[in-house]
Amino acid sequence: MVKLTEDMKDVMEKTRGYAIATCTKNGIPNVVPIHFIKILSDDEIMMADIFMKKSFENIQQNPVMAISVWDWDVKPRKGYQFKGIPRIETSGKIYDMAVEMVKAEKPDLTAKSAIVVKITDIFVTTPGPDAGKNVEEIS
Repeated sequence: MVKLTEDMKDVMEKTRGYAIATCTKNGIPNVVPIHFIKILSDDEIMMADIFMKKSFENIQQNPVMAISVWDWDVKPRKGYQFKGIPRIETSGKIYDMAVEMVKAEKPDLTAKSAIVVKITDIFVTTPGPDAGKNVEEIS
């Protein structure tokens, strides 16, 4: 079972942005920058949907996605890619959490939904010999 490590969580908490990737049902990719992401558990990440039009549509058509995170301020640089299965929440505790997270930093914006990603795979994007490897392959 794939789990976020403390190192991965540290990189996520230090970053100022993420790149998220989705695809249409026909395989046309879409990558967008996202700022509002929260770790829910060792295998779930929540992001606030504020302006996701194409990404939202892609998730409905093809429920898979990737999230890339990096920390350029450390030497050596660190990065990870999380792949997983998203679900959309438009009410309830997690949706309320997304709304509150956005409002706390940008009171003029409102989250339309919360996208919760169940992580299925984690890959290393840190430069070096392990770049591109699934963390489960690294001992």
